[in-house]
Amino acid sequence: MKASVEQVRHNVTLIALDGRLDVAGVQAVESDFNAAVAAASNVLVELSKVPFIASLGLRLLVAGSQTLAKRGGKMVLIGPDESTMRVLKTTGIDQLMQIRSSVGNALASF
Repeated sequence: MKASVEQVRHNVTLIALDGRLDVAGVQAVESDFNAAVAAASNVLVELSKVPFIASLGLRLLVAGSQTLAKRGGKMVLIGPDESTMRVLKTTGIDQLMQIRSSVGNALASF
């Protein structure tokens, strides 16, 4: 699992995840992910290269979203594949965070 962080607007940070968001994947990116969330106003999380998401991955996303919400920001998820989207819907994450098909669509929500 890899994570890359990029500032896409003055108030929006993009975190692109690449790999399985399972126990090992979360351990590999958690520190960088949390640091990016702590420094950001709003976060886009690119999930198009995440073929699998486990409960720890969901926890990482929810905790990050809650951190941002406490400061008046938000997290938007981008481009999950079909199996990841099914997990997000089944667990109700799609009710907690917006899910968009592309970075452009996500940026329009700010």
